[in-house]
Amino acid sequence: MARTDTAPHRPRPPAGWRRTAARLPVLLFRVGLGPLFGKRLLLLHHTGRISGLDRQVVLEVVSHDPREPVWTIASGFGPKADWYRNLRRRPKTVIQFGNRHHAVTAHFLPAEDGAAIMAEYARRHPGTARRLCAFMGLAVDGGEASYREAGRAIPFVRLVAAEGSGRRA
Repeated sequence: MARTDTAPHRPRPPAGWRRTAARLPVLLFRVGLGPLFGKRLLLLHHTGRISGLDRQVVLEVVSHDPREPVWTIASGFGPKADWYRNLRRRPKTVIQFGNRHHAVTAHFLPAEDGAAIMAEYARRHPGTARRLCAFMGLAVDGGEASYREAGRAIPFVRLVAAEGSGRRA
């Protein structure tokens, strides 16, 4: 169950030159350099819920199971992030992982799943997990219980590929 005593401070999306810098990975994916990011980033295509226009955002892959294929991503800006809200409206979309495109369906995970995902992520990437939580205003002490609590407050999305969707770009 999510904490109700204090809501996490959600950072504001970047503006100005920081927005430009944050959008640079989108351009790198577009020109075929997605493999540079290894298995840490993917390009998510989503449709604007108001405009109906194609949008793109690069997101960190929290976990990936290449046998399935399934990717888990998190909304560091919370449930009000545009891409998150757009996926809520239209969960069927396309991602680019490396130079492969996959038709996927977004599944929005419950808080308890988020707790387990964040605890595992913190074991694999302790420094990044600590910085991510600080960025989002979530207090962690480095222990598994605090990462589980933080994970309950972070919206996680599992992207499940449709059968045979991995096509070369």
